[in-house]
Amino acid sequence: MMGLIIPALLALGVIILLFMTVRIVPQRQVFVVERLGKYRTSLEAGLHVLVPFIDRVAYKHSLKEIVRDVPRQSCITKDNIEVSIDGVMYLQVVDAKAASYGVDDYVQASQQLAQTTLRSVIGKIDLDKTFEERSEINMEVVRAVDEAAQPWGVKVLRYEVADITLPASIKDAMEKQVRAERERRAVVAESEGDRQAAINRSEGDRQAAINRSEGEKQEMINISEGEKLKQINEAEGRARQIELLAQATATGLGEVAAAIRQDGGDEAVSLRIAEQYVAAFEKLAKESTTLLLPSNLSDVGGTVAGLQKVLKKIDVTEP
Repeated sequence: MMGLIIPALLALGVIILLFMTVRIVPQRQVFVVERLGKYRTSLEAGLHVLVPFIDRVAYKHSLKEIVRDVPRQSCITKDNIEVSIDGVMYLQVVDAKAASYGVDDYVQASQQLAQTTLRSVIGKIDLDKTFEERSEINMEVVRAVDEAAQPWGVKVLRYEVADITLPASIKDAMEKQVRAERERRAVVAESEGDRQAAINRSEGDRQAAINRSEGEKQEMINISEGEKLKQINEAEGRARQIELLAQATATGLGEVAAAIRQDGGDEAVSLRIAEQYVAAFEKLAKESTTLLLPSNLSDVGGTVAGLQKVLKKIDVTEP
């Protein structure tokens, strides 16, 4: 029995010794090794052998990016408004030795420094700008915390303001202000619309009046041109009528003269003149109550003979 216990104890001692001697460091991690309580080295990823009972792994650090919430805190703005702000901070260990011996807890130290820096930054700006200048606030916090965390072997990568909570009274006042501003903009927009509509209507009326006047002007021009053409056509028609009448009269007179020169023409003309002479006095007697008679009314033949002499003279003078 004792022969089995002793080998088992020896095997256990070898395993413990091997565990204390050999260290396997995972990827993206760093082990800080102390020898007799003093910093000796930092072990990167891989297999390492330590001196038992003399060397020990004092700290283990991850080189990955660390995400930590910054607790909510109250801040006073420049215009004396209390707001509650929380955020998120991103850290990374860049020096394992400094992170081990520079500060007791670099995560908590960074969070506390971010809170104090945030209060200082918020105290320099008004309430309205806390919503408008979040990126500037984030950069200010990152700049201040990163500068202070350099001796700790920590790099502050980013800081983001997660939420800004306002008091209920301030929130109501801001909502009323927003509603008032929105209503003012609506009234201004409506007035601008009415103004533009009035301008458009006046411009439309003006253009319509111009178009009507232009149309009336063109219509008058067309009418005057039409009247002018009508008068010209009427004048030409009357001239043509007079010309045709004159030609017809001349033709008729020529035919009458030719008829007179024929045998029996004188007697026919004398008869025609006597008929017209008597018909003229007959018409005059019908249309008027007063009748004027020539002194030689009984001598119709003498009158007709006188007219025949005139016709003969005209016939002699014509070629």
